[in-house]
Amino acid sequence: MGHKHGHHQQADRRTETIEILEAIVLAIVAVATAWSGYQTARWDSRQAFLYGTSSKQRFLADQLATRGGQYQLYDATTFGSWLAATATGNTKAAALFERRFRIEFRPAFRAWLRTDPFHNPKAPPGPLVMPQYHNASLIASAVASKKASAAFEEGTKAREHGDNYLRNTVLLATVLFLTALAGRFKTHAVRASLLGVSAVILVLCLYYVVTFPRA
Repeated sequence: MGHKHGHHQQADRRTETIEILEAIVLAIVAVATAWSGYQTARWDSRQAFLYGTSSKQRFLADQLATRGGQYQLYDATTFGSWLAATATGNTKAAALFERRFRIEFRPAFRAWLRTDPFHNPKAPPGPLVMPQYHNASLIASAVASKKASAAFEEGTKAREHGDNYLRNTVLLATVLFLTALAGRFKTHAVRASLLGVSAVILVLCLYYVVTFPRA
């Protein structure tokens, strides 16, 4: 009788220990799940922001590229008209076209004239190929395009981080399921085995929580 009573007490203690461990696992899972869900939402929000920024910068880059192309066409056209007027000796028309040169174009034009283009066969074909030629709109377009690409890459990374936290949430849900399933068994060995599997997955999830970047 005493042996049976001692066996029951031992079994009760094992049951109580397993139940305490299950409660601890469930508590940790609840906190870890909340954190993973929070981080998933944060990274998703950051992804949307970065993709929006990328689209905005890409649109700006296209606008600036169009404007820069128009300026470049204007520079080429006015220079061509100046060149034609100069070649025919129409100094009045040449002076008129020269006054129409854009401010950005003039340094390149003056630098080109210094190469003695009308007598020097090795002179550059025109101011647009001179290193002094600058088109602020095209330069700004390149900068905006670079920013768009950088924001898109960051957005892709943010999406990957969010997906990692989402997968971690799924793993935590698995831990929750196994722990709840363990509580439905009366056999200590089965409950302990399921709880052990849950603990291993939980440790893995906690490792991810600690090592994953935070938004």
